[in-house]
Amino acid sequence: MKGIILAAGKGTRMYPMTLPVCKPLIPVYDKPLIYYPLAVLMQAGIKDILIIVPPDEMYPFIKLLGDGSDLGINLVYRIQRVQRGIADAFIIGKSFIGNDDVCLILGDNIFYGENLEESLAQACSNKNGATVFGYYVDDPRPFGVLEFDKNGRAVSIEEKPSVPKSNYVVPGLYFYDNQVVDIANDLAPSERGELEITAVNRAYLDQGRLNVIILGQNFTWLDAGSAESLLDAANTVMNIQRMTGKQVACLEEIAYRMKYIDLPQLRELGENLIRTSYGEYIMQLADN
Repeated sequence: MKGIILAAGKGTRMYPMTLPVCKPLIPVYDKPLIYYPLAVLMQAGIKDILIIVPPDEMYPFIKLLGDGSDLGINLVYRIQRVQRGIADAFIIGKSFIGNDDVCLILGDNIFYGENLEESLAQACSNKNGATVFGYYVDDPRPFGVLEFDKNGRAVSIEEKPSVPKSNYVVPGLYFYDNQVVDIANDLAPSERGELEITAVNRAYLDQGRLNVIILGQNFTWLDAGSAESLLDAANTVMNIQRMTGKQVACLEEIAYRMKYIDLPQLRELGENLIRTSYGEYIMQLADN
């Protein structure tokens, strides 16, 4: 399975802070925002990852992450020259995806939970169709909203409805079989002029091939799409790390735990960051 991070948003709702740097590169507490979606793909066992970036912004991403070899993964980059919606990622990434299945995650979404890897493994195991997640929110109107029948089966998805049919929304993490490339290619732009990811999910739903995994209350999902939600995300990450003593989205730790790198490589990565609490955390892992 291939992975895609759509990190092409300029963050216009966050101006002026995102004028000099695009949103996925700004910090969420002690690490760049893009670390969090990248961590999810790595935890899903995905090593070949495409990062889609805005025009003229590729170099900062490469400076930060390189080709991924330090983490035992393979990173490549493509530019989204015009923001045409989330589903455009599958058109931009067509040659990268090839004949594989693909997981798409949005560059401003943060997922955390003790059972996250189990849910990711469950999603990866579905080789026929699509798998999305359902997450309960108090106000679902800004999101894609799921409707369920009495048996708990998804029967509809609506994008930003004024009168939602449930409080369960689809967060920005999606697993698809290879048919998604053709589905995205055949989409017509919505009234907003975008290729909507909800239209992709609805196509799978109409085929009877959309699986929904409900994320329980023990999961944390954060959409860092505004200044307020960015601050909430930073505070949430800080509180989790203080309470648990564990880093959220420590790429080096995940790479070591997933056996993408060995102990000497982990120690070397920690030594490069030794003057930071993040580096000290990595060195403690290497010494235990």
